[in-house]
Order: sequence, then structure tokens, then C-alpha cells
Amino acid sequence: MKILLAKTAGFCMGVRRAVEMALDAPHKYENPIYTYGPLIHNPHILNLLKEKGISAIDDIPNHGSGTVLIRAHGVPPQSKEKLKKTGFTIIDATCPRVIKVQTIIKKHAERGYTPIIIGNKDHPEVTGLLGYSNGKGYVIDNINGLNSLPAFEKAIIVAQTTQDMEFFEEVKKWANKKFPHYKIFNTICDSTAKRQAEVKRLAKSVDAVIVVGGNNSGNTRRLVEIARKTGKSSYHIESENELDLKALASAKNIGLTAGASTPNWITKRVYRTLESLFLKKEQEWRRTFFSIQRSLLLTNIYVSLGAGCLCYACTMLQGINRYFPHVFISILYVLSMHILNNLIGSKADQYNDPARAAFYRKHKGFLVALASIAGSAGLIAAYLIGITPFWILFFMSLLGLSYNIRLVPENLSMGGYRRIRDIPGSKTVLIAAAWGIVTSLFPAFLVSDSINVSTVIVFFLSACMVFVRTAFFDTLDMQGDRIVGKATIPILLGEKRTMRFLKIILTVILVILLLSSVFQFISTLGFLLTICPVFMFVILLAYERGYMLPGIRLEFLVETHFILAGVITIIWSVV
Repeated sequence: MKILLAKTAGFCMGVRRAVEMALDAPHKYENPIYTYGPLIHNPHILNLLKEKGISAIDDIPNHGSGTVLIRAHGVPPQSKEKLKKTGFTIIDATCPRVIKVQTIIKKHAERGYTPIIIGNKDHPEVTGLLGYSNGKGYVIDNINGLNSLPAFEKAIIVAQTTQDMEFFEEVKKWANKKFPHYKIFNTICDSTAKRQAEVKRLAKSVDAVIVVGGNNSGNTRRLVEIARKTGKSSYHIESENELDLKALASAKNIGLTAGASTPNWITKRVYRTLESLFLKKEQEWRRTFFSIQRSLLLTNIYVSLGAGCLCYACTMLQGINRYFPHVFISILYVLSMHILNNLIGSKADQYNDPARAAFYRKHKGFLVALASIAGSAGLIAAYLIGITPFWILFFMSLLGLSYNIRLVPENLSMGGYRRIRDIPGSKTVLIAAAWGIVTSLFPAFLVSDSINVSTVIVFFLSACMVFVRTAFFDTLDMQGDRIVGKATIPILLGEKRTMRFLKIILTVILVILLLSSVFQFISTLGFLLTICPVFMFVILLAYERGYMLPGIRLEFLVETHFILAGVITIIWSVV
């Protein structure tokens, strides 16, 4: 039983750009903020914008103030000019691909060409495109419509960016046969073409196809039509609440895709719901194993065990045999901080991981108690080792607790930096540094008052491993983090650059492990631990190529690379 998720599912470039511009607008431009018409065709995003005080206007008033975003579909140039004259500040969030079509139509209309637009005449993108045709344009959505047109001395044919590829191919054949002198521009967006081609391939290998997206989204409806043409059962839903689980119960393989305006967190909710449906069909031991995985991840117990394993590996790399108290402190500190920060920063989880957000709401009391006990026990253990580890852990705990708390008063100008989390990229760097300290520096304090080369190398390796882990999870959570205003490293660099950067770091970890072991700066364990960055590198590649989907299994595997370090160390120490 499998759920196959399309690689192209979710926001296209134009939608992502428009949403990000809308989310940034209240901090950059004069309020109130409006959109002229719905920014995109997705009810979840429109509701989100309303919550942030960004409403849509459908009619242009006589007088206005504030800022208006032009929707991703674009508008006629006359509407844009009228909005400016009314007094609004204009932000053009029109998709660049749509702007390209507008430019083609405008340029040729001025030269006397008749624009023929292949698209839905009621679609806002097409309405906007017509505005650039100087009143000469025609909108056609079938071959009969083309046959009813008069012959033009000069004409161009363009397509709505989300038009059906198959139909446009028919249009090109028609034009080449009847009017070869017409200029044809294939203006269907690359993203649209890839989605349509992928949904065809997907439908061939599954029993049913689910397309997630707004009911009034043209590109989403087109994906449903293409899937249905293959003869497979196909369903168009806006959220997981609309899933017909009874109808899907007999399906062994389900294909899942989403329209260009569907946010990742909605697709993720649908995926998780389908995952639970399939789980009911699995054997008892598989269901039990999945439940254990889920519980360990939601409670942060598994990641804290990973911290303990990493600490054990770090002590052995430095040749320190007394590892137990430091492993114990690492487990307690990571457990406490991760639970508390998930509780404090749960707003992003509403989008990134709805299951985790629901779990924390339901078990808030228990989790607060668990975090408090773990944190206190960790501080006591650190104090028993020495006063220096105690104060370091104490201040690290204060720093972790204050991450999401406003530290700078409203009346003081600090460039918008009022909380530690407001500092771009701070989350990933601080988590990596904190793990590095408890897993590698604390053991060193036990045997020496100074830091040697071995400790510096091991600290760097530990921090880098955690950096890769945290930045990768931030990559999966980009949309939700952007909504709540988190400036994570993937948001700053972009997904592709971040993934490249993480692979470079893993390569550096591998090289340093080998060289440090060869020159005996660390123990020979370093040779065996090269398995860990290779393991993580394979996970990143599998994710990029679509072999591994966001979910419990992917998260579990990522955290397992720390457990793997502990297992390898045990084997090395025994042998």
C-alpha cells in the first residue's frame, strides 16, 4: 500500500511570490493593506490573509488610502491606473509568467495584430490579458470557437498560463493547417506543463488520484480533468475533511497532487489522513511500530535519545571514558528545550505539523511537567559535575526559554529585532551550538580546564551534524515559518541553495572525520562515524528526488542518524 505524492504538488513560483509579497506588505507599506480581487484561488490562504488584516476589494472606490496588491493573475492596465489615481500605493504581485503574456499581447496589438487568447473568458487572468489587446482581442476555449473567427491578416495566438497542454496542441495544429501566417506563442507556464504531465504518469500507476486545491482554481480543475481522462477514480478536494475514506478504502495505491495555489500544510494534512487510512489495513506489528515512532517523535523523546547517542560518540572521539553523566545531561537538556520551545512556538506547527500542534494542545500539562522535570534534573546533574557546567547549562536554558519571548520593549527601536527569534537564521545556529556544547564541551571540562584541538574538532563536527538536521527540517517547514514571521536559513537562502549548502557541510564533516582520524587528533572511531554523514546525504538526495516524502518516516530517519552514531560507537568500543 502506497501513497505517491507528485513532485510538482503545491505552490508554483508565481503564487509563492504573491503570497510572500502579501505577508511582507504590512511591515513595508502603508496600511491598510488590500488585494484587488482574491490574491490567489485558495480559500485557506485567503482566510489567512484576512486574519492578518489583508482584505480583498472587488470594486475600485472614488478615494482610497493604504496599499493594494495586484493579484497573481494580473489585472487590465486600466484598472491599475485607476487604482493609482484613487490614491492607493500599488504593489504588483502579478506572476512574472503572466506579465510575459501581457507584454506579448500589448506589443503585437500596437503593431496591428489581432490577439487570440486560448483560455476561459471568465478567468481573472484572461480578463487581465484582454485589457492589453486594445479592444482587439478574442477569447476562445474550444475548436468550434476558433472556426467561427474571421480570417485575420495578422494575428497572434497565446494561451492562458494554466491552459490544458493537449488542447493547445490541437490549437497549434489548427493554426498551422488553416492560417500558417499566424504567430503562435506557447505561453503555458512550465510549472503547469510539468504538473499536467506528472498527473498523467501518476494516474497510470495508482488506483485513485486525489487533487487538492480551491474549487474555483482553474489549474486544479484541469488536473482533475486530466486524471479522469485516464479512467482512474479522481477526487477534487479543498481539505482533508472532504476525503471520502469509504470510497478510497479499496485502493491499494493512491496518487496525491495539488494545484499551484495549494499550501504545503493542506497537502500534508491530506497525506497524514491517507497515511492513517492505510495504517488501519496494515498488520498489527506495523501499526504498533508506527504508533511508537509517532509517540517518540511527538514527545521529543527520540531526538533527546539521539542527543545522548551523539554525546557518547563525542566523548569516545576525544578519548574520554567517563561518558554517562554527560550523556544523561544531553538527553535531559535536549528533551526539556525541545518540548518547551514547541509549546511556546506552537503557532508555526498549526501549518507545518498540525498533528504535533494538536498533540501539544491535548497534552500540554503533561508535557510542561515532563520538560520541567527534565530541565531541573539536567541542572542538578551538571551541578554535581562542577560549577562551570552548571552555569553554562543554566544560561543556555535561559537563552532557550527566551527564544520566542519579546525582550525589547515596543518603545525602543531595534530594527524590528525584539526577540531572539527575530534574528535571521538564529534558530538553527543556536540549536547547533547548544547541542555542540552539551555533547562535546561538557565531557572535556571533566578532564581538563582548557580546550584542546580534539575538543574543538569534535565540537565543530557535532554542531555541524545538528545544523544539517535542523536546517533540513526548516526546509520542510518553510511555508509555515514564513507565515508566522520566522526568518530561518532556508527562507533566507531559498530551498535549493539550502539543500546544496547542507550537502557541502556533510562533505566537510566526512573529510574532517577522515583527516582528523588519520592525523590522530581524534580516535579511530572517526573512520567508522563517516557512515553518519553519508547516511544523511542519502536521505537528502532521496528527498530531493521524491523517493522520500515529508512525514513520520522521513523525520524518524533523520533523527536516526544520531542514534546510528551511538550504535557505531558501541560496536567500536566493544570490538
